[in-house]
Amino acid sequence: MADLDERQAAQAETDEQVRVNWPVFGTAAVVTLAVTVWCVAAPDHAYGVLEQVVGWVSTWFGWYYIALATSVLGFVTYLGLSRYGHVRLGPEHSRPEFGTGAWAAMLFAAGIGTDLMFYSVYEPVTQYLTPPSGEGETVEAAREGTVWTLFHYGISGWGMYCLMGMALAYFSYRAGLPLAVRSALSPILGKRVEGAAGHAVDVAAVLGTIFGVATSLGIGVVSLNVGLDLVFGVPQGLAAQSALIIVAVAIATVSAVSGVDKGIKVISQVNVLLAIGLALFVLVTGRTSYLLNALVLNVGDYARLFPDMTMQTFPFEDVGDWMSLWTLFFWAWWVAWAAFVGLFLARISRGRTIRQFVAGTLIIPFCYIVMWIAIFGNAALDEVRSGNQDFLEVVSSATGPDQGLWALLQAYPGFTFVAGLAIVVGLLFYVTSADSGALVMANLSSRLPTPLHDGKPWLRIFWATATGALTLAILGAGNIFALQYATVIVGLPFAFVLVGVMWGLLRALRVETWRADALRHDVAAHRARPWRQRLSHALDFPTPQQAEAYLTDVALPALQEVAVELERRGVTAEARRLEEGCVDLLADPEAEHPFRYQMWPATAPVPAYGGRVPSGQDRYGRVEVHLAQGGLGYDVMGYVPGQLIDDVLDQYERHLEFLRLQGAGPTRQ
Repeated sequence: MADLDERQAAQAETDEQVRVNWPVFGTAAVVTLAVTVWCVAAPDHAYGVLEQVVGWVSTWFGWYYIALATSVLGFVTYLGLSRYGHVRLGPEHSRPEFGTGAWAAMLFAAGIGTDLMFYSVYEPVTQYLTPPSGEGETVEAAREGTVWTLFHYGISGWGMYCLMGMALAYFSYRAGLPLAVRSALSPILGKRVEGAAGHAVDVAAVLGTIFGVATSLGIGVVSLNVGLDLVFGVPQGLAAQSALIIVAVAIATVSAVSGVDKGIKVISQVNVLLAIGLALFVLVTGRTSYLLNALVLNVGDYARLFPDMTMQTFPFEDVGDWMSLWTLFFWAWWVAWAAFVGLFLARISRGRTIRQFVAGTLIIPFCYIVMWIAIFGNAALDEVRSGNQDFLEVVSSATGPDQGLWALLQAYPGFTFVAGLAIVVGLLFYVTSADSGALVMANLSSRLPTPLHDGKPWLRIFWATATGALTLAILGAGNIFALQYATVIVGLPFAFVLVGVMWGLLRALRVETWRADALRHDVAAHRARPWRQRLSHALDFPTPQQAEAYLTDVALPALQEVAVELERRGVTAEARRLEEGCVDLLADPEAEHPFRYQMWPATAPVPAYGGRVPSGQDRYGRVEVHLAQGGLGYDVMGYVPGQLIDDVLDQYERHLEFLRLQGAGPTRQ
């Protein structure tokens, strides 16, 4: 009980160290408030300006968005398959906090918004009727219509999420930097990352997040309002949409304040089960064999057409505003969400390797997307191609994707129940996006003592409320299309940040390879001991209290002796007992790669020999070695001072070899 009280006291103490990053918070909040007031005070003017600016962005930077999406996907795939794949997103001794099931649920619940429910019906039909190239209402147009939807929601966008999540997890959990976007640029910006340049990067991330989430939520509330009208007679309009936003923001606020391991995790898992249940209902009660055959065909067509689609800019064809309304909008949307989803993915992925992370983020959500779009998209195409004119008129005359899903569900039995389930699923998609977004924006606008801490509750409440207000304001300025325009514009600055993130992450991972090569450097076997002493150490099981005393009486003086000698030879060094309980030797603290040797107290179960456990205790004390990259897993409890110093020098020589391979050396005064 005393240990529990001490841990709770330590947690409370570190919670007090969470501070607001006022330059980031203030700038992002003022911009958000200004846009909100602008859209409310002058909605027509706001819509006109947004429309003009998005036209300029599409004309001059459309090619950049296309090239960026392809480059990012290729980059993360290369990292996952290369020698860097074994690098752990955290210290070497860390392991995943969440099981695969819970992790997978949070993966796509955070990264997939309400919009997928409605675009999965709307886009395949739209692309079938008016494809960008070729003749509409043909078999080829039907096949490509679903594939275009898979393409816009597929692995290209998830590659951006993967990049940001991987970079943020690596620099935070492995390099010990703050869990913020600026940390991913530290290999490029250096110490400037703590100044104006770093603030600008985090402001761009917060603004991209709030506008990207607002777009998804705006599409969601408009579409859910249609469903509520059909099922319960709730009138369509800003009044009902405002009520939906207030309810969803309230739920999202409670979820975000309760944290990742409680509210967000539970809601994500419930959302997954309900969404899969809705898709299975359509599959079972519809033309099951047709939908399954179409699913297999869609996967094959996606693999066949992806190389052409991923670099398609239509330079030799006049496709009108198709690129602005579809591919460019989706890529800008993914970019705007990249910081938010990436930071959230980093928050839930500590301890996984890069290979596991890349495979999980590219495969798990995409499998769900394929399932959902293949079922709903092909069901919608079947209604159109079978002559359902009522459905066709609703989808083709809609000003956005808000009505197609409900018109499709009306063709299935039990509409009231199924539509009610769809409303619940859509609301939960809304909530999981809003609560994750609020948590991430609070973290981005805070200075956190460790990556495991979150921003203050009032910050999460503020950003959840601000997201709802911005969504409603932009909807009032021009419905769903105003949200699309705002997303394309706000996502552009962060699109350039992604290039810097790739560069910084690659540089950092190259350092990992040099470090691994240095660890293979042979050093003399300084720790040779008489065999009886080695056997005694192997069979000795000291108490945790003895391990604590060893750290104070033996380990600390030995490290202090090494520090004194390093100082005498011109290397800045200090050895001390840290508040966390470990003994720490830090050399070259101002260098890019300082040397750190720590000894941490730990306990482990006493092993049984011959079916018996040594009497009097079930756990014994250990003193484990940790370096800058994490724990090494071996125990030095019982080493005499000379043997400890030999071990420190072994690791220091490996560190020097790493610096040599990197082309640098230790700092001298």
